[in-house]
Amino acid sequence: MQLIRLRLLILVIILCTGVHFHSALGNFNLVQNGKSNVSICMDATASASVNANIDTLRRYVREISDADLPVTHALSEKGHQIIVEIGASRDRDLNVGDLGNDGFRIRTIGKNLLVSAKTDYGFQNAVYTFLESYLGCRKFSFAAQVVPKRTTILLPDIDDTQIPPLTFRMQDIHDSSYVAWHKLNTPEDFGLFVHTFQELVPPEKYFQQHPEYFSMLKGNRTPKGQLCLTNPDVFRIVVEELRTRMREKPNSHFWSVSQNDTYVPCECDSCRAIDSVEGSPSGSILAFVNRVAEEFPDQTISTLAYEYSRSAPRYIKPRPNVNIMLCSIECNRNKPLTEDPGNASFVKDVEDWGKLTHNIFLWDYVIQFRNVMSPFPNLRVLQPNIQFFLKNGITSVFEQGLPGMHGEFAELRMYLISKLLWNPNINVDSVMNDFLQGFYGKAAPFVRQYIDTMHAALKASGEHLSVYGYPLTSKGGYLSPNMMDIYGVIFDQAEEAVKDDSAFLLRVRTARLPVQFALLEQAKVAGDGDRGCFVRTSDGALKTRPEMELFLTLFVQRCKDADTPRLWEHGTSPDEYFASTRRFFDGSTKTHLALSRPVALAQPASPKYRNGEQAALTDGYKGWDDYHTHWLGFEGEDMEATIDLGSVLTVSTINTNFLQDINSWVFMPLSVTFSISEDGQRFRKVGQVDNTTPPDKWGAIIAPYNVKFEPSKARYVRVKAVNMKTCPTWHKGSGGQAWIFIDEISVL
Repeated sequence: MQLIRLRLLILVIILCTGVHFHSALGNFNLVQNGKSNVSICMDATASASVNANIDTLRRYVREISDADLPVTHALSEKGHQIIVEIGASRDRDLNVGDLGNDGFRIRTIGKNLLVSAKTDYGFQNAVYTFLESYLGCRKFSFAAQVVPKRTTILLPDIDDTQIPPLTFRMQDIHDSSYVAWHKLNTPEDFGLFVHTFQELVPPEKYFQQHPEYFSMLKGNRTPKGQLCLTNPDVFRIVVEELRTRMREKPNSHFWSVSQNDTYVPCECDSCRAIDSVEGSPSGSILAFVNRVAEEFPDQTISTLAYEYSRSAPRYIKPRPNVNIMLCSIECNRNKPLTEDPGNASFVKDVEDWGKLTHNIFLWDYVIQFRNVMSPFPNLRVLQPNIQFFLKNGITSVFEQGLPGMHGEFAELRMYLISKLLWNPNINVDSVMNDFLQGFYGKAAPFVRQYIDTMHAALKASGEHLSVYGYPLTSKGGYLSPNMMDIYGVIFDQAEEAVKDDSAFLLRVRTARLPVQFALLEQAKVAGDGDRGCFVRTSDGALKTRPEMELFLTLFVQRCKDADTPRLWEHGTSPDEYFASTRRFFDGSTKTHLALSRPVALAQPASPKYRNGEQAALTDGYKGWDDYHTHWLGFEGEDMEATIDLGSVLTVSTINTNFLQDINSWVFMPLSVTFSISEDGQRFRKVGQVDNTTPPDKWGAIIAPYNVKFEPSKARYVRVKAVNMKTCPTWHKGSGGQAWIFIDEISVL
């Protein structure tokens, strides 16, 4: 029976890891009945790192079997040994130099198990591979790991050589034990990482006296853009700043000289001349970075090919010590990159840069930044995309999610990516099933059913999957009402399967949070429609559905149970989400004299938002802190709305809200004027509110514009907001049309 179990275990390992053995079973008896006669033979002068990893191996063997593996510095002719050789090997079939910095070979030779690597890091990778592939250990997340209990460990004949084709494998993970276990790299060798123009030449230090150091945009210099890369003083400052920083960090060898995280390349004559010849703004960037790299031949100078600079230049080539960080942020994630015509330009950019250099760091994105808790079925594109990068000669890949353990399937996504970065040709289905079984227990089949069902629905719908997407309902889409009901049933079954195991139940409920988040977000948009969060009473007022109140409370509590820190990239804690949703509920259910009354607009609203329906200003819904939800937008022009109250009434207060989100070119109005009339012809001004929100204040900001006046007779109420028309000269949209967004106008 023990032999049968062992054979089954080895079969599972083969299926899950893709490791191939020369024979099914061998005679290397690591542990027998809780005892071992195996010693670990290592060089007495081995480094602290090697000793630490040997301690790790011994600790796990003790935890599995209670057996201790002694360490010796001499070869033995009697007992079995695990022989550790780094930098050289007694294995005549092996040249350790061929293993590279990361690779290793584990091989049974006679009575011994030989572990060979060129470097200490390669040996570390061998240890963690041995623990997982041969001892059955797993590290599913930062906190969740599996260490099987076995009194006997009989190893097969092994000849396992692993050399990863990707030499730099990174995720945005800061847990050192997880990084080591999954053989990931970190940016610790970077003296400066990315978006460094503003750090090397700070606008707060230089702009006032030297605006010429910064981007020219439509004839004006702006501190909010990039640098003027043809200005000789900018080159001098950057080089001097790098020399200072390199002295402070002598062990760092990668230094990013790269654009800020915004648009606005310089449009001065000199910069444009280079970009015109090269056919891309990457031309002036690369010309500048190459000059910087000449000053530091022993360092790697890295720069971004990102958004506006993503396309390769026509003629100029990166110097050998220049690294190109090529980014895929705009791409659609519902299909592999090479299968979606919408990603053709990025595929071309990968190929074009590959013709210029092989020193490329591919920066890919694997989570929905705008709504990290939203369903994001991209698991089927991970493998083909990484294989595409490798096929084009790229050996450094960064898959960016978020550093904390949150977001949809955070643990599963990080686990799969880790395995793919080490071996892009793994059997993804087997690895996923192994993870699900270990992480969700008896609920695993239902979680897998949910994953497959959602991915199939996305494929059938043809919908795009953007890293800045929203979980809004689409007819026939992967988050349609019918599909949401199906997901709910699957998760009910999953919860039932593990109802008696609190650890597994918490993980299943955490996996369900994205579906619940989507339901809440869809309910806000649906309003008083089907599946909305409100009902409309006979007098036209809105009333929050009691079940939505309970659902919000449940969702937020389960977010806290899962230690979810935030719901989007830059913030919104569960408590903040609860508070803002409550404000939306409470604000939308307040009645007022203008509720459901007709509205006339002097200029039509943009049809992009709420379909431009003027009735949105009196339908009761308060605008959410995102311009996509219950706001009317006006691009580059003033807003004037006139409301007919239906009869002459006594009024004394007019309230409304405006939104600012300068990252999306949305600003507060310069001023808002309020007027009333009894006949609709002669209007009397009753107040004016000037803007007090700084136009450069970042983030989504909702500001009230309210006036209170002596009670007066009126049938018509007019609100006029003055748009700044064009974005300020310092803004990345300088010269472009500015937006204003208004929500409900209430009259009391």
